[in-house]
Amino acid sequence: MFKKLSSMQLHWQILIALILAAIVGSFLNIDSALGGVSALGVFNFIGTLFINALKMLIVPLIVSSVIVGIAGIGSGGNLGRLGGRTLLFYAVTSLAAILVGLLLVNFIKPGIDSNGTPVQKELAIEKYAEQAKSKVGNRGSGDVVEIFLRMFPPNIVKAAADGQMLGLIVFSLLFGFFMTKLPHEDAEPIYKFWDGIFKVMMGMTEFIMAFAPIGVFGLVAAVIMETGFDAAKPLLWFALTVVLALAFHVIVTMPAFLKFVGRVSPLRVYKAVSPALLTAFSTASSSATLPVTMDCVEKNVGVSNKVSSFVLPLGATVNMNGTALYECVAAMFIAQAYGIHLGFGEQFLIVVTALLTSIGVAGIPSASLVAIAVILLAVGLPVEAVGVLFVVDRVLDMLRTSVNVLGDASCATIIASREGEALFDERIEFQET
Repeated sequence: MFKKLSSMQLHWQILIALILAAIVGSFLNIDSALGGVSALGVFNFIGTLFINALKMLIVPLIVSSVIVGIAGIGSGGNLGRLGGRTLLFYAVTSLAAILVGLLLVNFIKPGIDSNGTPVQKELAIEKYAEQAKSKVGNRGSGDVVEIFLRMFPPNIVKAAADGQMLGLIVFSLLFGFFMTKLPHEDAEPIYKFWDGIFKVMMGMTEFIMAFAPIGVFGLVAAVIMETGFDAAKPLLWFALTVVLALAFHVIVTMPAFLKFVGRVSPLRVYKAVSPALLTAFSTASSSATLPVTMDCVEKNVGVSNKVSSFVLPLGATVNMNGTALYECVAAMFIAQAYGIHLGFGEQFLIVVTALLTSIGVAGIPSASLVAIAVILLAVGLPVEAVGVLFVVDRVLDMLRTSVNVLGDASCATIIASREGEALFDERIEFQET
């Protein structure tokens, strides 16, 4: 039986862990003991251990992934006209997605209940409330100038130790970019060094995520023991906010780009890439969907292999519209749950960090968890609060992955159109009838 469970896909293992946690948590109370040890203490220990393991990965993973990603983009003359247009489109659409999420989460306020009270008690995260308020309160949330200063910390090692992730990301971006300016014989050993670290960190991430079902069990069981099923309502409002924001991006934002920038019919593009979107929804992986995306874009839309072979693999790594939107909404939801009002400066910091982390950690397993942790650290919110998102994360992961793939396919279509390629020609017209 254990062999069958270990061979099961991770999302099914997490789903089983959620169900077991709900059952166990509902039968136990905060005074229950297991062998003389507090059951709540055991579950909190398991959940904290898992969150700490995720936090341990953040600094080396962010630095290596951003450096390798930027250095890889900049090599081989890729940052020419095609590369410049691609990166600009990815940045603009990701920013648009983040802003949509930011507007909706400020309007709906899923972290505030109908009585105007923060939902920290329902989510069982109130023990970190004072810590959160003291950290965020000391940051000068209205001072945008301070955020730009944080981009360039005087001591990068101290910035990493203090969790100043924005400065670390900017340093890594600059490091990766200037690696591309070195002669090949000088740049190659540096690239191999960071690429080796990145691969090691990927392996460590996969190893730690293999224990995600156990960590999720501990986190969710502890919450249910403390609050019952009170956490369900705010989490459903959070999920609804994410779904509405993703829907707006798909129905309004991306069609506008396709119509007015690419000068193509959004409906035809959506129909042409629908197999890729369905694959992305079922697998929740942009990388696994890449062959299907390339096939749809080349055969159904008519994009040349020259464009698709550069734009789509790059997009599967650095372009995450849906993920960036989700990160922003999640960070704002957690801030609202703590009853912390984030001013323009701190919300601007969330936008910038979400945009930058979507470049750095998009291609790794469970990228959103690491990215949300990075944003929470940047703003000053407790990373431990990310555990409550596991309950609704799987379905939202499937949806945001489909949006990510749609963004990649739309970019390839727009770039091909701007390059003067003929799209939707008569060779594939029979698929449009």
